[in-house]
Amino acid sequence: MEKILVRASKSYEVTVGCGLLAEVGSQLATLLPPPRHLMLVSDDNVAPLYAEHVQGALEKAGYTVSTFVFAAGEASKTTDTLVSLWEAMAKVGLTRTDCAVALGGGVIGDMTGFAAATYLRGIACYQIPTSLLAMVDSSVGGKTAVDLPQGKNLCGAFSQPIGVLCDPDVLGTLPEAVFTDGCAEVIKYGYIGDKPLLSLLEASFADDPVSIIARCIADKRDIVEKDELDNGPRQLLNLGHTGGHAIEKLSHFSITHGSAVAIGMLMAARAAVAMDLCTPDVPTHLEAMLNRYSLPTVCPFEAQALAEAALSDKKRRGSTITLVIPTALGESTLLPLPTDELADFFRKGGAR
Repeated sequence: MEKILVRASKSYEVTVGCGLLAEVGSQLATLLPPPRHLMLVSDDNVAPLYAEHVQGALEKAGYTVSTFVFAAGEASKTTDTLVSLWEAMAKVGLTRTDCAVALGGGVIGDMTGFAAATYLRGIACYQIPTSLLAMVDSSVGGKTAVDLPQGKNLCGAFSQPIGVLCDPDVLGTLPEAVFTDGCAEVIKYGYIGDKPLLSLLEASFADDPVSIIARCIADKRDIVEKDELDNGPRQLLNLGHTGGHAIEKLSHFSITHGSAVAIGMLMAARAAVAMDLCTPDVPTHLEAMLNRYSLPTVCPFEAQALAEAALSDKKRRGSTITLVIPTALGESTLLPLPTDELADFFRKGGAR
């Protein structure tokens, strides 16, 4: 078991270890002693696998547990679902001393975190990520949000959880495609600043999942502690995300987040080389890495369409958008770019 302390506006621990799901009641009790009322939030993919088990462990520890389950997928990450969750919290009478518990992947974590941040002007949130992507990325750092029709994560809040519990054993029930999706975010850490991780990823991820997951979380922790509100270095975590979010939007989310980010990272690397900002070995190395983890490398959309879709990106400031580009293996930097040059950037990255 490994523990990573995150020192943000609110400090908390991320605990990573196999078999931890059975200890969720005792783990949470050290942070929020019962009796309390908990709202356990999940989706209809994860709930049949783990909700009863987690609810039982929490009730055994002395909590009262209500549940809220919604349809799985990005299509549910909406204001309609958010309002339904708020109403469910109010209906069961959650108070400001109670807690929302997110059990699932990134959509569940983002939705639950935002609901907790805004219900009664803020209640506690505890994250139990069940996907690789959520473990290494979205459950840590306090970004919470829902999507709007105009774009992804456009309505949200910075609100740190009181704790995060990661049990890699649950990854065994993930469909292979969903596990692969999370590998894109793992790979990302290597190219933004953790070069030794790239060597570790040459071996099978399954050889030491606790160590790799904890390493990625520590990498994110280090960046979040420098820039919790995402005004500077934290934006490095968005490598591949401007193009990736545009791809997700244009595909109506049929292309998943990790797959879109993989394509976005490679486009950013190729464009950076074309602009003489990156060593030419990076896109070759990155493409081989993505192939090793069965992630896509070809963008199915035209550059102009990507540029138009990216105009709603959160990283846009007026007529400028901040992109993340790799400059060498294990190194990336921020590149402010006029929005009218986005299409050319994507074109240099390999989009049609």
